[in-house]
Amino acid sequence: MSSTETFSVEIEAVSEVSDELARRLAGLVPQLSSSAALPGREKLSAIAGAPGTTLFVARLGEQVVGMLTLVMFEIPTGLNAIIEDVVVDEAARGLGAGARLVAAALEEAERRGARHVDLTSRPSREAANRLYLKMGFARRETNVYRRDLAR
Repeated sequence: MSSTETFSVEIEAVSEVSDELARRLAGLVPQLSSSAALPGREKLSAIAGAPGTTLFVARLGEQVVGMLTLVMFEIPTGLNAIIEDVVVDEAARGLGAGARLVAAALEEAERRGARHVDLTSRPSREAANRLYLKMGFARRETNVYRRDLAR
């Protein structure tokens, strides 16, 4: 991209996953987790087609530069929304893709009637943590527990 050429980051909610999109999204996963298996088209299509999830992608021109998954589910105390697997390609960081992805997820959660939106982020992801605070998220005093299950 030349210095006079500019692109704006566009966000889209994925309804169909092509082989090309699956390849590009799988390419983002290692930047999010070094231990996660790469998702294939079938898995990504299931996520995009599930009624409780919205898979968002960020595009800079023709390039897919980020993704985010919004998960929504009803529990006795109300409709919950959680943002998961936010990642922006290293080469596109600082261009606003992360903020645009989060804003799109917040709009969708609000539109669907969620009471609040939760997310977690490793402390080492300093820029992401600063972004979430800047966007109105508050750090909660809570413990997060995980129990690995046998596969």
